[in-house]
Amino acid sequence: MNIVYGVIGGIVALFFLVVLRGAPYLPSRRKDVALAFDELYPLGSTDTLIDIGSGDGVVLRQAAARGARAIGFEINPILVILSRLLSLRRPGVQTKWRDFWLTPLPPETTVVYVFGESRDIVKMAARVQSEANRLHKTIWLISYAFDIPGLQPTRSFRAHFLYKMSPLQSAKP
Repeated sequence: MNIVYGVIGGIVALFFLVVLRGAPYLPSRRKDVALAFDELYPLGSTDTLIDIGSGDGVVLRQAAARGARAIGFEINPILVILSRLLSLRRPGVQTKWRDFWLTPLPPETTVVYVFGESRDIVKMAARVQSEANRLHKTIWLISYAFDIPGLQPTRSFRAHFLYKMSPLQSAKP
């Protein structure tokens, strides 16, 4: 019985520690994600979506259902395993055990999906902007539940906000 309590305690501690590094795990509703994609950004076969804190992979599977390549970055190894299991028969879906803050976006990234808390959403937007600058390309940012202070969304639908993160031009000497 002590082993069972130890395993449960370890899982609870892991989820708590992950919250210190990012947002807590709150599963997305498939219907809400589908409507957001339909209304905000029409994903297609030329898109690569990165889901930051991809959890159980529902956003990834919805993106792949629209023809996009979908890559999830998740720091909780239990959720990485769950997402991989739930996405086994979905071509175009990958879930990686990665920390968004330390991982460069792939060059083919066109869309980033985030559920950030109010404490992190500005930093997340700055990180995506930095990656748009590094890659010299526009990246669309979809934020769920939090608008980004100081930025005007291109579009919004219910609790989803779409931002265009264009690369900044550097001043030439």
